[in-house]
Order: sequence, then C-alpha cells, then structure tokens
Amino acid sequence: MTATSAHSPRNDHRARTQSVEAADEYLTFALGEEEYGVEILKVQEIRGYDTVTRLPDAPDYIKGVINLRGTIVPVIDMRLKFRLARAEYNALTVMIVLNVADRVVGMVVDSVSDVIQLEAEQIRPVPDIGSAIDRQFITGIGTQGERMLILLEIERLMTSAEMGLVAEAAAA
Repeated sequence: MTATSAHSPRNDHRARTQSVEAADEYLTFALGEEEYGVEILKVQEIRGYDTVTRLPDAPDYIKGVINLRGTIVPVIDMRLKFRLARAEYNALTVMIVLNVADRVVGMVVDSVSDVIQLEAEQIRPVPDIGSAIDRQFITGIGTQGERMLILLEIERLMTSAEMGLVAEAAAA
C-alpha cells in the first residue's frame, strides 16, 4: 500500500469525487490458484498469521480467536470456508483484519497481493451457472487486462447467519 500525499480539504474532495465516479479500491489476496478482492475500506490491517485460541465446538472454518490489542477477534480460515484444499500455514500465510458491521474479524488467506483500483466498467456480473455456487457473497468479477478477481461482499459473508458471528455478538 502506498502512502498518500498530505491531506487537504481540496485533496479529500478530489478523492471523494473520484470515488463517486465509480472507481473502487480492492485489497487483493490469493486462496489457492484464485485471486479475490475485498473493498479496501473494510480492511483495518494486514498481519502475519498468529496462533489462535481454539473455541470448542466451533465450525472447522472458525480457527478460533486472537487478542488484538484488547479486542477478542474471531479468525476465519477462508480456504476452509470456501471448501478449498486445506493449506499449510507458512511464512506467507496472512491474516487480514476487517471491520464489518461494527465487528472486528480476522480472515486467514494464503497471501496478499496488492491494492488495485477498478472502474465500474471493469466489474462484470457473476455468470449465472445455476445453483453450483452461492452468489450472494460475490459482488462481481473484476477484470484488469487478463487478470480476474472474484470480488467478495465481505460484510454480507461475515454477517451471514451461517457464520454465526452476529448471534455471537448478540450473546456477548
């Protein structure tokens, strides 16, 4: 991620105007052979994978929790969530810490690539291929030259009833 120039009301207005013109920035990451993207505004930080405290009777994709500066953060292994082959955790394994629906959630991915900007015309709808995939968590397919990204609706995914994070918040 690159640093931006000094903030001034004029620069902030220009940035807002550009984003209103339908350009969005996405943090890109890899899971296996595929590249995914999440809105950069949902990302709090990127950190190396740490050991987690396993919660009893949690689904396999919920790795456990970590203590992040006093906040207990659930950690989701996205490979397991998307039913991909189990990954070996190594020095490249990364945790993306997200802010979604007023919650902090960690998302384990294979690696983080970069931040890219996509214009509206670079985002294609998800093709209709019947019930083979659950499209509710995918906002579209981002294209940049030959590169294709699966753009995730990360807030909808992390707050879905299936994840159990919302019920957990209500019980806390």
